[in-house]
Amino acid sequence: MATKSDNRLIAEKRTEFGKGAARRIRRDHKIPAVLYGHGTDPQHLTLPGHDTMLALKNPNAILTLVIDGDEQLALAKDVQRDAIKPVIDHVDLVIVKKGEKVTVDVAVHLEGEAGPETNVVLENNTLSIESDPMSIPESIVVSIEGLAAGSQILAKDVTLPAGSTLIADEDLLVVNVTAQVTAEELEAELESAEAEAGIEKDEPEAAEDGDAAESTEE
Repeated sequence: MATKSDNRLIAEKRTEFGKGAARRIRRDHKIPAVLYGHGTDPQHLTLPGHDTMLALKNPNAILTLVIDGDEQLALAKDVQRDAIKPVIDHVDLVIVKKGEKVTVDVAVHLEGEAGPETNVVLENNTLSIESDPMSIPESIVVSIEGLAAGSQILAKDVTLPAGSTLIADEDLLVVNVTAQVTAEELEAELESAEAEAGIEKDEPEAAEDGDAAESTEE
């Protein structure tokens, strides 16, 4: 069974391949997978469906695969999910060795509130970092508390968890804080855009004299 502490999965070796075999595996509520890396030949595996889905709720979870009684650490590099159903179609796994570092994309989580009358735009919702596989952070917390309009946070400004190293471009824009647009400014921008596009607004039609007179008589 998969647990939050070790994400232990019993994996079976596959001997059948192709779309038909993959469909049969999924009908049995299991997931086809391939394990590769460190110069070894790819291993085609079958993983338990429910336990694997639980383990992969954290996209950078380190899995302990039990294959023919032997344990192997692995990291999911590509998870193919069904476009409609909440199921996993296939998983690509890469072998992980203790003591080695791995490169992963970790979600950015904003904390706090920016200054008044500002808009906060998360320009990049993940950061690429290098980390020990046994201590990959679930998220990277970035504080926006009190930031004024015009403030920007670049990748190099982000404080990473201990043991992690930034792989992304140092000048990558992560957070952009802008001033809120007033209704008048928005209307002016809309009118300017319409004018550039050659769109003319229809003027409201004035009431005809006859209609006005008729209304007065009533």
